[in-house]
Amino acid sequence: MNLYAKLKARAAAGRPVRVGVIGAGKFGSMFLSQGPRTPGLHIVGIADLDVNRARASCARVDWPAERYAARSFAEAMGNGSTFITDDAEALIATGGMDVIVEATGNPGAGIRHALLCCKHGRHIVMVNVEADALAGPLLARHAAAAGIVYSFAYGDQPALIAEIVDWARTAGLEVICAGKGTKYLPAYHQSTPETVWGHYGFSPEEVAGGDFNAQMFNSFLDGTKSALEMAAVANGCDLEPAADGLSFPPCGKDDLPTILRPRADGGILTHKGTVEVVSSLERDGRPVFRDLRWGVYATFEAPSDYVKQCFAQYGLKTDSTGRYATMYKPYHLIGLELGISIASAALRGEATGSTQGFRGDVVATAKRDLKPGEKLDGEGGFMVYGKLMPASLSLAHGGLPIGLAHNVVLKNPVAGGQPVRWADVTFDETQQAVKVRREMESLFRAADSAGQKAPAAA
Repeated sequence: MNLYAKLKARAAAGRPVRVGVIGAGKFGSMFLSQGPRTPGLHIVGIADLDVNRARASCARVDWPAERYAARSFAEAMGNGSTFITDDAEALIATGGMDVIVEATGNPGAGIRHALLCCKHGRHIVMVNVEADALAGPLLARHAAAAGIVYSFAYGDQPALIAEIVDWARTAGLEVICAGKGTKYLPAYHQSTPETVWGHYGFSPEEVAGGDFNAQMFNSFLDGTKSALEMAAVANGCDLEPAADGLSFPPCGKDDLPTILRPRADGGILTHKGTVEVVSSLERDGRPVFRDLRWGVYATFEAPSDYVKQCFAQYGLKTDSTGRYATMYKPYHLIGLELGISIASAALRGEATGSTQGFRGDVVATAKRDLKPGEKLDGEGGFMVYGKLMPASLSLAHGGLPIGLAHNVVLKNPVAGGQPVRWADVTFDETQQAVKVRREMESLFRAADSAGQKAPAAA
């Protein structure tokens, strides 16, 4: 609980933590709004394929023009300003850089940037959960070997869930289930970029006036983002997803310990030590009472009658047996909170949650009947959504990860609701993201065949 003091000390010494941001979308912009308000942080550079968008983002979060007027990284380093560029590799390679924030949301770009951070010795805060779900178990190994921190992004749900899980386990409590809330109905799996704003209730004026991306927001709604985030949590917290993926049960805050307990005890879980996302809507569309739409949680079990009594004595909301309880955080502020990850990586050498193994995977699943010759349009698009499954099942079935379901052409028909397999598409084996993913699959498939876990990242 001393990050702020450490940052102030760095500011007083004239040695701020030097940060590079890749991607000036919504998450990046929210961090940009707070970076200059945090002592001891210096955003040296922002890399975005559209430099005008990056400048517009700076203006939108009330940066004065002179703050982002630097003409080079050297100038930015010298006067405390920020250089905007379209060259992410140059940003990562800049001497004196401490932490890179990868916020592109593009899985291939995220993999490339993570490997460059390993090469140049930069800590990386991986906002890009798409890249982490696709190849995080292998990227985390490379980062450990390079001696850098590979971290979840504090403010985003996986890091906040990992924090609660770590708290519970450090207190000697067994985590039964961990996850988050969202707005969900089964029909949302078929949502497209053309229908998404109606589901959110955003007006055309709101959409036009903000930094909104229809396909990205649709990936939140159609279940893909929830699957990606729960894969990250499973892989970072050693939790095993259910064989049939996420159930999205309607559930309010008070019912978490009742619903998210094993079936044998009256809940919905097939096993202890898993992940789940709860819906803020009943299946008929009515709002859930005291929903957790914006929050995160972990359910845990009293290991003894004495601890069970303590739960009751200190007012903890439990199930009817008094054994199961839940700790939750009702909100997350995504990029506004990101500085905690940056400070933790730079000043403590610690991640705010990090991938440890390969327990969960997200497989492209058809939104409708798909025909040979059709080109997949990736997460949040018109054709597929991402479904969570245990990594062992994904490997056994040859599932195509959602992060690679972009611009690949189908060879075989795939019925609506069915997973897409590697064998169903043509793909370029020379692409870096494909090579990294296939390498990771081979590594963990070999470990499974040998009847052992592949070693976790350090």
